[in-house]
Amino acid sequence: MENKQYLIANARREQVIKAAIEILAEIGYHSTSLSKIANRANISTGLISYHFSGKEDLMRNTLMYLVEQERAFIKEKVEQKQTYMEKLMVFIEASLAYQGTNRGNNIAFLEIVFNGRTPDNVPYYLVETDPDNEDELSVLLKEILYKGQETKEFGDFDPQVIAIVIRGAISGSMSLPQYENKLNLEDYSEKLVKSVLKMIK
Repeated sequence: MENKQYLIANARREQVIKAAIEILAEIGYHSTSLSKIANRANISTGLISYHFSGKEDLMRNTLMYLVEQERAFIKEKVEQKQTYMEKLMVFIEASLAYQGTNRGNNIAFLEIVFNGRTPDNVPYYLVETDPDNEDELSVLLKEILYKGQETKEFGDFDPQVIAIVIRGAISGSMSLPQYENKLNLEDYSEKLVKSVLKMIK
């Protein structure tokens, strides 16, 4: 019985978070309210308050949910590949594919990062990265680069620098105009892969 209740509670929390993502993408962080999220999720504001202590708590959990969704999508694709060259190529392609097919998630993510605050009242975009608690995708990418060098699949370069370049190029894809068609992102992906290949050989 307890396990069933836990699953129901988790499903309800995810329902609220998904509604929050939609509202954030449509009207922005400052116009987003618990009542608007409740209306979108077809539940009462009180039910949201049962699962989250307030807007800031909901936004923190939404941010963690968005990060986990992207991480899981990319990691699954990478784990299916054998060589580190294949893993690197699919890391880039999957990252860009996720950006292209989840624009609403990307907008919501940016709204929270640039407008939300931590429990210590620090804006998320000013939070310093803890070296011992680094972003999992950054860790995965650097691991691919380091091990690719160890197996001689890659040449001599600084994995830290190349990882920053790759992540920066992936993040930059968010700024591609929404009105441009899918081929634009595919073209961007192809050119980025070619550029990275030149840097790592």
